[in-house]
Amino acid sequence: MFEIIPAIDIKSGKVVRLLQGKEDRITFEADDPVQIAKTWIKKGARILHVVDLDGAFSGTLKNKQLLTEILNLNVDIQIGGGIRSISTAKELLNLGVKRVILGTLALYNINEVRSLIEKFKNRIMIALDTKGGKLAIKGWKEITNLDPIEFGRLYDDLDVSFLYTNINVEGMQKGINREEVKKAVNSLSSPVYVAGGISSVDDVLFIKEIGAAGVIIGTALYTGKLKFEEIVKLQYEKI
Repeated sequence: MFEIIPAIDIKSGKVVRLLQGKEDRITFEADDPVQIAKTWIKKGARILHVVDLDGAFSGTLKNKQLLTEILNLNVDIQIGGGIRSISTAKELLNLGVKRVILGTLALYNINEVRSLIEKFKNRIMIALDTKGGKLAIKGWKEITNLDPIEFGRLYDDLDVSFLYTNINVEGMQKGINREEVKKAVNSLSSPVYVAGGISSVDDVLFIKEIGAAGVIIGTALYTGKLKFEEIVKLQYEKI
């Protein structure tokens, strides 16, 4: 089933939204991530996308206690941000996290991550964070010379999923780059989830129609541009 997943990005103990992922460009801020998680669950979320931004920027998971509290709400969650070691990934998976999102680690430790995927089938999500058509790593602070889709193909033969995020439109609420999204979804055989710039029902429907596995939505939900209780129904509608 197509999944519509609300994002909960945690920074300094608060839920925030960042413009293009830049640490100093906060466009939304709210206390109590656990309460916000409860709100999304009440509105119909079956899975939450939780990112430890402090971990992403520092390279080490920082908000484990909050992550655990959200996990204890008995909802599926996928977690990313600061998971830079196999041991941390295994720890989260053994806690019951549905999917662990790996970016930097997946670039620098290919063989180890492939082995992890083989052990935890369909529970590893590889981040294809894209800026200007190139792969971004280390909390989006470093832009490589790599094509994100070519990077994804290093894992596409395994039981894995991908998260394609266009950083250039992240948090802008101006819509997605349809051509880039379609290319990413069509170029990989494994399930592809899409994030970045999603700000209308049309965006969601387009992503569903081209065969993506789901969407992660943040800013548009927190600003009220999209209402989760309304768009969540799109999961069940036939194309």
